[in-house]
Amino acid sequence: MIRIYYACDLHGSESTFLKFVNAAKLKIYKAQVVIASGDLTGKAMVPIVDLENGTYETTFLGSKEIVTSKQELQDLIKRIRNVGYYYDTVTKQRHEEIWANPAQQGATLHKHVLEEMERWVRIAEERLKGTGVACYMMPGNDDTTEIGEIINKSGFIVNPEDKALEIGEGHEMISTGYSNPTPWKTPRECSEEELKAKIDHMASMLKDAKNSIFNFHCPPFGTGLDTAPKLDKDLRPVVATGELMKIPVGSTAVLKAIEEYQPLVGMHGHIHESPGEVKIGKTICFNAGSEYQSGILRGYVIDLEKNKVRQCLHVEA
Repeated sequence: MIRIYYACDLHGSESTFLKFVNAAKLKIYKAQVVIASGDLTGKAMVPIVDLENGTYETTFLGSKEIVTSKQELQDLIKRIRNVGYYYDTVTKQRHEEIWANPAQQGATLHKHVLEEMERWVRIAEERLKGTGVACYMMPGNDDTTEIGEIINKSGFIVNPEDKALEIGEGHEMISTGYSNPTPWKTPRECSEEELKAKIDHMASMLKDAKNSIFNFHCPPFGTGLDTAPKLDKDLRPVVATGELMKIPVGSTAVLKAIEEYQPLVGMHGHIHESPGEVKIGKTICFNAGSEYQSGILRGYVIDLEKNKVRQCLHVEA
């Protein structure tokens, strides 16, 4: 038997990332493999203005804060990281220059995203080396191509994307963090036809597709694992007769691939508000869901035996 701990959609939240790393060492889980699958990075930056008199000023989660000591500054940085944001400590003049220029804002955010991803990889390496636990981390549709490149440089953490990898004796895994098109025009989207071609190429490398794991960030279309609010042309949720309208937004390519190849397990994420499990033919598919901004790590513990799933348990921390 092999035991896998799976989580996704950390979105830069340091508290959930550290819980993911620590899950590998929990005796209650006894995981042999841990997988963080897609959307690893955050989307926003908080400027901390150095007033050059020993104090700092910022606006965080809508509230203005004044920091008057190094300890308070470290506490502020920790809170910023824990909700999935990045911080930038700048002078007042530099702050005015950056925040008056959207291009500079974007470049500064991107720089911090890459630096923090490198730091996360180092943390995972330091804490998991020597434990006997294999660690896989994969970028998702919200992550830029550089995120995968950073993981690829690790001598310990494995980026499983676009590969057919042996995961324990008798099981293989294929993985992709790409999604079908979204209203948000995220960095790593493609057409359904392109996504199906990616999957078929990886599936052709499998020795036994029916005994494999499909680690696809995007969930299969119309399965309940992909239900999200319907948006109008201005990307606002649609409300009708006082109720929030919801629609399936997953991938038809992923659905077709699972129906065709019938792997043991389909591991998904992407749609934070649709955790759950569903069977497609003989395949057990699940979405772990995400509450990263609240510091809650959602995941699954999966026990695989030869030719079957022994258990698939949703857990939170």
